[in-house]
Amino acid sequence: MAKMKFGDVTESVVTRQEFPLARARQVLKNETVAVLGYGVQGPAQAMNLRDNGINVIIGQRSPSSSWDKAIKDGWKKGKTIFSIEEAAEKGTILAYLLSDAGQVALWPTVKKYLTAGKALYFSHGFGITYRKYTKIIPPKDTDVILIAPKGAGRSVRQNFLAGSGINSSFAVFQDATGRAKERVMAMGIGVGSGFLFETTFEKEVYSDLTGERGVLMGALEGIMEAQFNEFRRRGHTPSEAFNETVEELTQSLIRMVAENGMDWMYANCSTTAQRGALDWKGEFRDAVAPVFKRLYSSVKIGKEAQRVLKANSAKDYRKKLEKELSEMRNMEMWRAGATVRSLRPENWKKK
Repeated sequence: MAKMKFGDVTESVVTRQEFPLARARQVLKNETVAVLGYGVQGPAQAMNLRDNGINVIIGQRSPSSSWDKAIKDGWKKGKTIFSIEEAAEKGTILAYLLSDAGQVALWPTVKKYLTAGKALYFSHGFGITYRKYTKIIPPKDTDVILIAPKGAGRSVRQNFLAGSGINSSFAVFQDATGRAKERVMAMGIGVGSGFLFETTFEKEVYSDLTGERGVLMGALEGIMEAQFNEFRRRGHTPSEAFNETVEELTQSLIRMVAENGMDWMYANCSTTAQRGALDWKGEFRDAVAPVFKRLYSSVKIGKEAQRVLKANSAKDYRKKLEKELSEMRNMEMWRAGATVRSLRPENWKKK
């Protein structure tokens, strides 16, 4: 591992220099990675492993749209794609990449195939951290490991194909074989991670659930709605309100922040924007700090986990979800957004 300083804290990270792909292949040469589930993370991780020369198979229900997608992606029935049960039996590392609710439902089946020496691999700490509710309790003679890419499955694949990689956290919950750490690092490099940083199953899920509900999606949508609505209330047109709220952020500023940091952004904008943003950022921070405190506590005590499991396991979940998304899609802000996106030069050719 390499020592890197993040602010005032020194952390250990794993890069492809310390743990090159050749070493990952050596560690995994006698393993069969069975990717169970071909939904969000499954396709990207499986294809990246395959392209990196790791022996990987798919376990997926048939008939299903995910099975059809896997076939289109080049997995061969009876050779590299099987039923979940058959793949779980053949695999030595079971990559449990179903949804959280799906993992709970399938656990009694998968557990039967977790024989001594196998590894149970996660990309989310939910099932293990909230085992009081999920009932996912692995056998003591198996390794339990985690690689959590810090991006959606599509980004994991796109970054891999571009020659870079999404950064991932890694954790070992249970080391039954004495090889859990080298197995997890090999898997992290195998799925195409840019670099690996160490965490625990608990911290991964606490940060993940808080981040999704906070800055990454929930808070972002909420803040954008508030600003857009205030612009409209003050008489601004939908296009002006959307461009100032969403378009400038997503098409210009956030890319520069990603490349150079927020301090650079402040230093390279107009003095009017610079002064105003510096003067107001503290008020926004202080306004939302209590919300984040309540949110993190809700995640840590398991309240969010219980809510997710109850909602996602309901038979009418998809119907209710589509209703919620339809309401968002039909908000004036996002209807205006659809028009703005259609006016981007890169979309002219599509008309």
